Amino acid sequence: MSTPDSPPPSAGAASDAPGSDEDRAARVALTWLVEPGHRLVWSLVQSYGAPATLELLLRGDSPDAALQTAVLAKRDRIDPRRFAETTLHRAERLGARIVVPSDDEWPARVESLATLELGVPGRINIDVRPPLCLWTRGALPLGETLDRSVAVVGARAATGYGIHVTGDLAHGLAENGWAVVSGGAFGIDSAAHRAALGAGGRTVAVLACGVDRPYPAGNTAMFEQIADVGLLISEWPPGSEPLRHRFLVRNRVIAAATAGTVVVEAAARSGAAQTMSRVLALGRAAMVVPGPVTSAMSVGCHELLREHPDAILVTSVPHVLEAVGRIGEYLTPPARGPEHRRDSLDEESVLVLEALPARGTIPTEELAARAGLTVRTVLRRLSLLELAGLVVRRDGEIALSRGSGAAP
Repeated sequence: MSTPDSPPPSAGAASDAPGSDEDRAARVALTWLVEPGHRLVWSLVQSYGAPATLELLLRGDSPDAALQTAVLAKRDRIDPRRFAETTLHRAERLGARIVVPSDDEWPARVESLATLELGVPGRINIDVRPPLCLWTRGALPLGETLDRSVAVVGARAATGYGIHVTGDLAHGLAENGWAVVSGGAFGIDSAAHRAALGAGGRTVAVLACGVDRPYPAGNTAMFEQIADVGLLISEWPPGSEPLRHRFLVRNRVIAAATAGTVVVEAAARSGAAQTMSRVLALGRAAMVVPGPVTSAMSVGCHELLREHPDAILVTSVPHVLEAVGRIGEYLTPPARGPEHRRDSLDEESVLVLEALPARGTIPTEELAARAGLTVRTVLRRLSLLELAGLVVRRDGEIALSRGSGAAP
């Protein structure tokens, strides 16, 4: 990728230092001028800083003609520096704040997007670099909250099955001290947020619009509750509209900022499946809940499991915790059916038990013949089986006890 041979004249000024007012304002202006994740813009900011990159673009020196055309079109409509100043004041009145990479609460995981390569054509799959800044509403520290977080995403047109499973997973994660991250949409997203709130836990909604106008409007009450006890976050400045492509741009942040992502339901082509492609490429825990094979809302989940060996099938909270926790922090016991008293018996005792008739009694000698054991061995095993409450003696003969569960 080509970049200017030398930095713009203002690069390196003390007022342009990372985290300064000028740096923050420049990042706001850049995010308004160019959609987040833009590969070249992020590279320029890394090389020269945000203020110098903004100056370079505004004076028409971009090495990319298409980028320059888009920037100049927006510049001629609204002064980017004035926009940034107004937006920062507006955010302060709204109770929102801007977080930049030099801040202590910057979520370190999102920096992994710096090396993400999807190998798929299209701007959405190419411009996947880290955010220049993040807007937040809520009192929780952003980085600390996301350090121990799991994303739970899925279909908007969720089924009753999907809503039920999502509620169980999100509630359990919140009870175990994990923040639940999702996108705030109807269906699986809303079920995840509400379950975490119901558990008294933390939840984070990553938006594709400004934090002052969360979308969809039907979830307004939920968003306000999240802002009170959790976090609303967005790359787009306050006032930004939820344009369709922004949901796909936003998904890379969900994938990168969390320890892992659970997809509960997803159609054959869906935003949730697109999010999971980023999760897999980043090497995060990619967890998939299977569904009924007859459900169109589980087709995407099953395809993920079929096509990606690294995808992890999960059906419960312990499965998710085992995937995202530190090694040895959570160990999921193997699935077992109901335990019976006969499960702990030795092999000879089992032979004796199975040789007993389902009804009635049997002499000891005949029992030994049926079990293929000596009478002496059978007598020893019968004593153990009596203590276990599995057999009884009646008139010198042997019978199964009632409720022993030992009948074949």
